[in-house]
Amino acid sequence: MIIFGTKGYLYQLAILTLVCGHCGNPSAHTLRKRVTKFTLFFVPLFPFSTKYATQCTFCGAEQQITKEQAEQLQAQSAGGGTPGPGQGQAPAQPYGQQNPYQH
Repeated sequence: MIIFGTKGYLYQLAILTLVCGHCGNPSAHTLRKRVTKFTLFFVPLFPFSTKYATQCTFCGAEQQITKEQAEQLQAQSAGGGTPGPGQGQAPAQPYGQQNPYQH
């Protein structure tokens, strides 16, 4: 008898301040990566699905995003180090109905 199946893993990549496209509030959003792996005898072997999403911590709305968008947001959260004098946190950026990452 062969036992196989799938198992999901959820990784939190970053926490960003964005304007929610659902509720319109500037709030913290978690950037998450969900990986689904094929398992054989309860041993995860290889990933066959990877999805990225942001979730508003104010209203709970979740939006699926592409890998490229997730990498851009993660790079933005890293921000290049500590802000110098006169520099603060990056301003809130909208997301939701309009996609600011498409040209």
